Amino acid sequence: MTTNSLSKFSRITLDLEAPVARIVLNHPPLNVIDISMMEELSAALTEIESRPEIAVVMISGSGKAFSAGVAVAAHTLDKVSEMLTKFHGVIGALLDTTKVAVARVHGSCLGGGAELAAVCDIVYTSETATWGFPEIKLGCYPPVAATMLATIVGQKKAAELILTGRGISGREAASIGLANRAVPENELESELEQLLDQLKQLSPVSLRLAKKAIYVWDSMHFDKGLARAERIYLDELMKTEDAQEGINAFLEKRSPVWKGR
Repeated sequence: MTTNSLSKFSRITLDLEAPVARIVLNHPPLNVIDISMMEELSAALTEIESRPEIAVVMISGSGKAFSAGVAVAAHTLDKVSEMLTKFHGVIGALLDTTKVAVARVHGSCLGGGAELAAVCDIVYTSETATWGFPEIKLGCYPPVAATMLATIVGQKKAAELILTGRGISGREAASIGLANRAVPENELESELEQLLDQLKQLSPVSLRLAKKAIYVWDSMHFDKGLARAERIYLDELMKTEDAQEGINAFLEKRSPVWKGR
């Protein structure tokens, strides 16, 4: 069965064609993840999880980017708690899904967008994609990456990416283990289709149980780590003048003036 662009969605599209579900982030021009998109992603993942005929979920971005990250406007004091709760709900749903999660990355893959891709089981990226966690440049940090990135790329590399906020190419993302494979952008679609063809030939129940057995991190460990990162973010970071200055400076399109407090 195929369901094309369900009418209840405006920030994403969802196609269901067993055994593959395809979620496309569709919020031009850079697929910024706002609270509405978070709600739609949660609903889509719930729908997918309820369908036993689906074995694989692939997430990609429309247009020229995967996603430039979570909307900076959602980080203001009046919205940040709701934003973290809803975005981390999406991340939790991806981590908990029994389906094989695949990310197709091109263009910008930054901040929350990079976190979304990184928690997928298999990630293919274009060589020229731009990956990064630039939150530190706004006086913030990425809680999901702070919790799990070291498990994926190692402690030193995770610290460098989070503490400097520097961007890396898709080629480097693959070389450090943040993605499985980097290919020329014009080959990305065909490479993904080959992967999906391989997965379609396998037993859905075997895929589900193999995935369950793979990860050394369990949900309790991740949940505890993310809860700690959230507490620091809300109770300490967001009460600093610098965090508020960084967000306001971005929204006002000016350079931040740090005060160190």
